[in-house]
Amino acid sequence: MTTPETNDTATPAEAAEKPTLTDRMRALFFPVIDRVVTVLAKWRLSPDTLTILGMLAHFILAALIASGQMFWAGVGMILIAPLDALDGSLARKLGRKQGGFGAFLDSTLDRLAEIILYGGFIYFYFLADNPGMLAVAYIAVSGSLMVSYTRSIAESLGVECKVGLFSRVERYLVLIVFLLLNQPDWALIILAAGAYFTVAHRILHVWRQTMAKAQEDEDESNN
Repeated sequence: MTTPETNDTATPAEAAEKPTLTDRMRALFFPVIDRVVTVLAKWRLSPDTLTILGMLAHFILAALIASGQMFWAGVGMILIAPLDALDGSLARKLGRKQGGFGAFLDSTLDRLAEIILYGGFIYFYFLADNPGMLAVAYIAVSGSLMVSYTRSIAESLGVECKVGLFSRVERYLVLIVFLLLNQPDWALIILAAGAYFTVAHRILHVWRQTMAKAQEDEDESNN
């Protein structure tokens, strides 16, 4: 999964942000990922191909969920997860410039993949005639998209915004654990609440950063 580079003009408060779970996992598995992408780079495999394959694989996951095969959907997510880490690493190995079309495609298809995945839950609960969980599934998918959207908009304003507990990696870990336990209801309830808590956290974070920057600009203009 391609991650935007840290802004060189970040404030000290932004630079002091703690590493996310994604950052920690990338560092932990770097030796394995680097060996794999080295081989893929020799084959000249396009990172965009991995990105597209990862998205398309979510149709299989959605079909498993829609048919009630939650355990196997969890297993499938474990098998598909490496594709999400390999595309960005492969792009860097091939010397692709960060922030180009590959980053755009990766971010866009990541969102589409989540929509496809949650579509499986929505269909499952529709067949089960469970309007309560249908509503929870809708809240979960909209919250997941909003978590990504708030970061995208914040970084377009020059504010680093990786804060919050429910980034994409955390959301997928919750899904994997509860699908393996055959507890999709709990997965979606946790994700719905956690995603919107993260959205609120990011809104507050961006507000603090922009207010601090505005105060700095005002102090400079008064000096």
